[in-house]
Amino acid sequence: MTKTYLKELVYQVNGCAIEVHKHLGPGLLESVYHNCLKKELTIRGIDFQTELIIPVNYKGLEVEAGLRCDLFIEKSLVIELKAVEKVLPIHEAQLLTYMKLLEVPMGLIINFNVTHIFKEGQKSYVNELYRYLEEE
Repeated sequence: MTKTYLKELVYQVNGCAIEVHKHLGPGLLESVYHNCLKKELTIRGIDFQTELIIPVNYKGLEVEAGLRCDLFIEKSLVIELKAVEKVLPIHEAQLLTYMKLLEVPMGLIINFNVTHIFKEGQKSYVNELYRYLEEE
């Protein structure tokens, strides 16, 4: 995994989200966007897991914490989907938690409840693991 690989993956996922948003527009439930985005990822041949249960490892024991990430792309990128008026700090904390527990360096929040999804509806996040990746 490299920084270039992750940036390209984000570009591909954003392209899928833009396509879904172009056809549906804002104002629907998150679950509708989620299902359509899964179809678009499949059409484009992008490997993903959906509603992945994220266990917490505590002292060598697996603890069920009720955590599920919306999409886990290519076992490298966590995607959290929203259809909200505004992305809040709790949404960011949710994504960063998933990234830490899955030990991945990058995540993406996509909010479909916006007019222009590319300008307003997506934001990528990195954690401390990102700086250790090679550029290419």
